[in-house]
Amino acid sequence: MVLDLPDGVRLSGYYSPHPNARGTVMLLHGWEGSVDSTYMLCCGQYLYDQGFNIFRLNYRDHGDSHHLNEGVFYGGLFDEVWHAVKHVSNISPKLPLVLTGFSLGGNFALRVARHAKAEPIDNLRHIFAVSPVIDPLAAAPLSDKNALIKRYFMKKWVGSLSKKAALYPNLYDMSEINAETSIMGMTKRYLRFTPFGTVEDLLNSYRIWPDDLTGVDVPTQIIIARDDPVTPAAHCADLNFTPPVSLIELDHGGHNAFFYTLTGPTWYDMHIARQLEDL
Repeated sequence: MVLDLPDGVRLSGYYSPHPNARGTVMLLHGWEGSVDSTYMLCCGQYLYDQGFNIFRLNYRDHGDSHHLNEGVFYGGLFDEVWHAVKHVSNISPKLPLVLTGFSLGGNFALRVARHAKAEPIDNLRHIFAVSPVIDPLAAAPLSDKNALIKRYFMKKWVGSLSKKAALYPNLYDMSEINAETSIMGMTKRYLRFTPFGTVEDLLNSYRIWPDDLTGVDVPTQIIIARDDPVTPAAHCADLNFTPPVSLIELDHGGHNAFFYTLTGPTWYDMHIARQLEDL
């Protein structure tokens, strides 16, 4: 599906309706992930088998959606994701909606929880944020310190930026950005395509601030690991919240992993299914 959203924004997604649905789960991927990321497909399949419609969303410039919008993606583009969530909530408005986000998607999910305080979505019943990015300004340098993670994200981002430049050669020259040797270096060069003047302003545009989750009334769970190399549990230390918001902090799980085996469902797949048994 291509969602036509306010301000001319178009986002793509994949909808898998269950013949006997008891709810809809909307999945939000991480930065430079897509609807086809393994964790999106595996979680979606597991929860579909539990009786849920599944909607997987691509942010702009993710997956094969670079052609849908002239403007580039950055984490502060919350409004279009919010409108996408509202759109999906109206596909089956009488069924409960569950929002599950991973990494940057977890960050978006928490911002949805924050925004829903002022503009509730009637059928939004639960939010799960797995390894959410809480403090992007702290997380970005950590990505550069881990060689495997740095190589992975830089390769993905260079590929994405090259695709955007090929589609809109009159708007974008990504050669200087793609020549950088670090994620932070690329981010500094990328600023000129955003409305922000500094890296700090760009990254703080999607930070989860200490009081953002105060007063949230949609049951919301943050699932995070102490050994996460990018968004460690320590980043949650300053968050202020009370039930129905809760934090599940595990010793192990890495970043968006939480594997039991290499072939079966993850810990969070099974946990989310258990939480939704009585939905």
